[in-house]
Amino acid sequence: MARVLSLAMTTLAFAVADPPRAAREPAVAGVRLYYGPSKETAAVDLDALRRARSSIDMAAYVLTDRGVIEALGEAAQRGVKVRVYLDGDDVSRGSGKSAEALAALASAPGVAIRRKAPGRDSMHLKSYLVDRRTLRTGSANFSYSGERFQDNDVVLLESPALAGAFARNFESIWARADNREAAR
Repeated sequence: MARVLSLAMTTLAFAVADPPRAAREPAVAGVRLYYGPSKETAAVDLDALRRARSSIDMAAYVLTDRGVIEALGEAAQRGVKVRVYLDGDDVSRGSGKSAEALAALASAPGVAIRRKAPGRDSMHLKSYLVDRRTLRTGSANFSYSGERFQDNDVVLLESPALAGAFARNFESIWARADNREAAR
């Protein structure tokens, strides 16, 4: 069974987008930590994505969990701006219904999907930012097995500083000149 650590406020020292400054200045954040394997780690992502009101920026090494893909599509239907950045070699991971769901998501209004140039070092993040304030990170891939059966963690952070660091990093990787747009 998953263990949940719930902290109202905690001080974290994270080395994020600006390592020299971040290493000196701890960030204060509301933290929720979930351990798997469990169904709870998948539910955390679905709940967070379904609460989005304005934006979701996701960096996903693997995105094959149809529930997560559907939650992103539902968010776009509500008018949420959805951007997904995938590893360039990810195309080989999705097959069948997951690949079809991702292709449908790529063609949905309000959704933009880019892939890192293939053959380069992996884009290995498993993170997203909801409404520029809730940051999800951790070791769990956005795959059925990664969120339900594997030993992983999912961390939700409520921190303007950490959200801003992720947002700056996301903008940087999103803007790479050799990125590929997902087929629509």
